[in-house]
Parts: sequence; structure tokens; C-alpha cells
Amino acid sequence: MATWLVTGGAGFIGANFVRLALTETEHRVVVLDALTYAGHRESLAEFASDQRLVFVEGDIADRGAVSSVFRTYPPDAVLNFAAESHVDRSIDGPRIFVRTNIAGTLELLEACREHLKADASRTERFRFLHVSTDEVFGSLPAEGLFRETTPYAPRSPDAASKAGAEHLVRAYYETYGLPVLLTNCSNNYGPYQFPEKLIPLTILNALEGRPLPIYGDGQNVRDWLYVEDHCRALVRVLEAGEVGHSYNV
Repeated sequence: MATWLVTGGAGFIGANFVRLALTETEHRVVVLDALTYAGHRESLAEFASDQRLVFVEGDIADRGAVSSVFRTYPPDAVLNFAAESHVDRSIDGPRIFVRTNIAGTLELLEACREHLKADASRTERFRFLHVSTDEVFGSLPAEGLFRETTPYAPRSPDAASKAGAEHLVRAYYETYGLPVLLTNCSNNYGPYQFPEKLIPLTILNALEGRPLPIYGDGQNVRDWLYVEDHCRALVRVLEAGEVGHSYNV
């Protein structure tokens, strides 16, 4: 039985991944989550009696908390979902985005490096999967999709902090040989999504007879990805992805 450390596992995508992992694999899942406004333990309530689920409340930017989790539950893989993730919030207050998305990712990478340094035999099996967003690529090009080779062009503090985190992850692969994987997903929708996001917000407003928000002139194009499909893709990348590579989902 492998141990997967899932940061941000009480958030929208993270909780859906944890639920999938517990349902369809035999692995132990250790969740590290700071339980901010978008993290809810209730999303995992039905698995509370499953001995393979361990929940630790903690912040990925807290070096002591991260080190403690690595010591107590030595992971075979780390999946980093923990992130501030709303563009409008990043415009109002960018500092927390830099702290969580960049400094927090750094603490995880350092913990992984120490983890492998303590026992080099873990390296071949170990993976650090960093889950990111296609917002790091900026606006959709005329062809209507991004590729793994699309240049980075972040246009908000949120996207810039996500791009910075990705550069750190890649640097740890190039500099230290840390076995990393990166993914960039399009806009997710599905169960347990925080209602400030477009699809649940539109549905709730419609149910309550309130106006439906339209941004700009209403001509914007977005690509939508069902969250469970995303989670299945992440399992596939974790199992078969080539170390040091990034994959668009």
C-alpha cells in the first residue's frame, strides 16, 4: 500500500481526487489542508471511517507543519492541489497568493528533497505531481487551445503566482533531479465546487431569480473539464507520466 500525500485535499479538485483515490485504489491518502474558505472536511465525510484516510490540518507554507507530515507519514507521492485559486481575489489581495502558491510550493519541494536525501532508495518510486492551471498561458490563441509548448503569459497575480510555482518545480527537477510531474488543467466544474465559480454561481443565481453575471462583452471562450475526468487524468499521469514533463488536461 503506497502513501499519497494530497495537499489541498479538502478543496474542490483535491477532495474529488481523494474520493476517487479511496474508491478506486488501495493506497493510503494523507490530506494536508489549511481549511481556508474553500476547504471543507465535509467533502470527505463519507470516508471518515476509512482507516486509509488521514487528515492533517496545516498550511503548506508552514515549514514545521510540512516537515511533521513527512516524518509521520513518509509519502511515496505528493500531489500538490493546495493553492489560492480565484483571479478576482488575487487582484484584491495578491500577497496570500504569492505566499501559498510560491512559498508553499517551495516548502513542499524542500521537504521532498530532504525526504529523498534521507533515503535515496525512495527516489525511483517517488513522484511530486504539481497540479496547475492553463491560466499561466494567458488568453486562448485563435486556434482555441493551449499546448504543452505554449509560452507562459500570466495576466493576473493568481496566474503569475501559479507560473512562478511551476518554474520552481521544474527548477528542482533540473537542479536537484527531483522526480516531478506537472499538469495544467482547464476550468473544472462538478461536485463540491465553491459557489463563487462561474457554473455554480450562475446556477444559484438562476434558481434564486437573480441576474446572471456576464464578464466583458460576453464573447469570452472557456474550456470546461469535469472534475472527475481531471482526477482520472491525474492518476494516469502519476502512474505513467515521464519525469520532468508537463501535461495539459
